[in-house]
Amino acid sequence: MVKGQARLENIVNFIKGHNLVTVEQLVECIGASPATIRRDLIKLDKTGVISRAHGGIVLNRVITSQPTTDEKLAVSHAEKIAIAEAAVRLINNNDSVVLDAGTTMMELARRITHLSLKVFTVDLHIALYLSAFSSIEVNMIGGRIDASSQSSIGPHGHAFLKSIYPDIAFMSCNSWSMEKGVTAPTEEKANLKQSIIANARQKILLADSSKYHAWSLYCIAPLREFSAIITDNKLQPDTVSGLKADRVSLLIAQV
Repeated sequence: MVKGQARLENIVNFIKGHNLVTVEQLVECIGASPATIRRDLIKLDKTGVISRAHGGIVLNRVITSQPTTDEKLAVSHAEKIAIAEAAVRLINNNDSVVLDAGTTMMELARRITHLSLKVFTVDLHIALYLSAFSSIEVNMIGGRIDASSQSSIGPHGHAFLKSIYPDIAFMSCNSWSMEKGVTAPTEEKANLKQSIIANARQKILLADSSKYHAWSLYCIAPLREFSAIITDNKLQPDTVSGLKADRVSLLIAQV
């Protein structure tokens, strides 16, 4: 049996490799009694290393800064494609659509070019890409350009988004969880994202499973505020069950 600090390190390493785990899994892996494992989890919880979640235990994952576009391109690419392919099925010809910034949104933009749409976006890459298609009227939401995401932020975009009533708004995120909702690392980014969904008839969150159970300082919205959340099929079954039991509308994209 592993003792003391080494046992705690083994518990943390096991959770890192499995995202969400149960006490029973830890007992089997570590070889300690359920009572010992529970005491160790209490210690880790008090020091902020782990959190209790629907169906088990997860590592605390606090995101303190906005990832760059290049950093996001390398993560969960297949999942983002699957989510975008599910999202495009919600869009009808002649809809007015708001697209948030990000790599998942870019995948969605690549899949709407056969439609006649009015698109509003904060993302420079998406605006330039869609401007090549005559069936799409592109409206760039202005403001100061955020260097990490190459998208506009600030009060100008906030005011403009408050003045429109789109059919559907797609919002991206870096972190989401049942307990904390959708969060952002800066107040400015959180305010803009709130405006993106404020007046939309349908509010759709595109969020892959790698971002689940992470959070940042500023709250954007609780999960129940969205008409639907499109994610991939790599969430733990207990997590899916817990979200649905809490009346969160999930659409699962198969990877």
